[in-house]
Amino acid sequence: MSAFSDYAQLYLTTLLDDVLPFWQRHSLDRDCGGYFTCLNRTGEVYDTDKFVWLQARQVWTFAMLYNRFEQRDEWLDVARRGADFLREHGMDAEGNWYFALDRRGNPLVQPYSIFSDAFAAIAFSQYALATSDAAAKQIALDAYHNVWRRKDNPKGRYSKAVPGTRPLKSFAIPMILSNVTLELEWLLGVDETQRLVASCVDEIMTLFVDRERGLIFENVLPDGSHCDCFDGRLINPGHGIEGMWFIMEIAARKGDRALIDRCVDLALSITEFGWDREYDGIFYFLDADGKPPQQLEWDQKLWWVHLEALVAMAMGHALTRRKECWEWYERVHDYAWKHFPDPQYGEWFGYLDRRGEVLLDLKGGKWKGCYHLPRALYRCHELFKGM
Repeated sequence: MSAFSDYAQLYLTTLLDDVLPFWQRHSLDRDCGGYFTCLNRTGEVYDTDKFVWLQARQVWTFAMLYNRFEQRDEWLDVARRGADFLREHGMDAEGNWYFALDRRGNPLVQPYSIFSDAFAAIAFSQYALATSDAAAKQIALDAYHNVWRRKDNPKGRYSKAVPGTRPLKSFAIPMILSNVTLELEWLLGVDETQRLVASCVDEIMTLFVDRERGLIFENVLPDGSHCDCFDGRLINPGHGIEGMWFIMEIAARKGDRALIDRCVDLALSITEFGWDREYDGIFYFLDADGKPPQQLEWDQKLWWVHLEALVAMAMGHALTRRKECWEWYERVHDYAWKHFPDPQYGEWFGYLDRRGEVLLDLKGGKWKGCYHLPRALYRCHELFKGM
């Protein structure tokens, strides 16, 4: 398979005939609302707790496809099920989004993570766009502004760190804000969106990029320097690669070829750094200096890491036609499609060991839901269709 049209068809068929039907069949909680995400290999529910990240991400997925691909009523119905559940149960009295709820929506874990707010913002933005629901628009904006309000102290009173002792800044925050801001452009307006996105991109490219090594560090000191500790040396290849396609998209909208080239260079460099030369695939975590990482799962091969690499390399090739992007795209594609899809029961496995063997045969859990895979399938389909 080499033609762009063949790849486009593969991604579309997998999205429409395999992945979305799996979640439509197995994840809908028809009694209490929302979605089950803890699904075993065959789609049976093995835990009924509901995690706000994944509830919101599934709302976004189905509403986004309704808005951007095809206005199927069944997709909007799925999105509505999650939006109604989150609207009723997802926030505390101050408007902060919980991390976890029980099946009926009773809060289990406090709203310590602003990423719950970020994903709620994109979920209700797409849902409001699909339905013209004024209340959903306001929920999206309130959640979005809450992320900005908390960005410099994201965990607030839930932080375990001693204040001022090691003031590390997290790449994840400007990275996710760059993407979330684009998602809300239709609510924020073009000028406000451009201003906010520019500040995120500047922070990422100024503070978190190590130009000499061609890497993005997960945590840096406020001046962008590195702290010689576990967190300060941490490289998350999938995160860095994902962030680079976010910024490629921003740069493409502006026609900024220089920024596109920088992002492509970084995506290639991070992929090269993260690639397992013995068993193939991209490592989950690495230490920038080659020291032992603190994450015991550092050598696992995860579904989302490879999916983000596929999007980044396809996008890099579409924007620049650089052969290195295509070579890495095919290398990652061959690995991912050989190891992650489950031809017997559908969807993709999420967690492989270093050798590429299935470590957990679940299809969903506390962190894996209906998001990275359908998003990447849709993105790659659109990129290859365009090429």
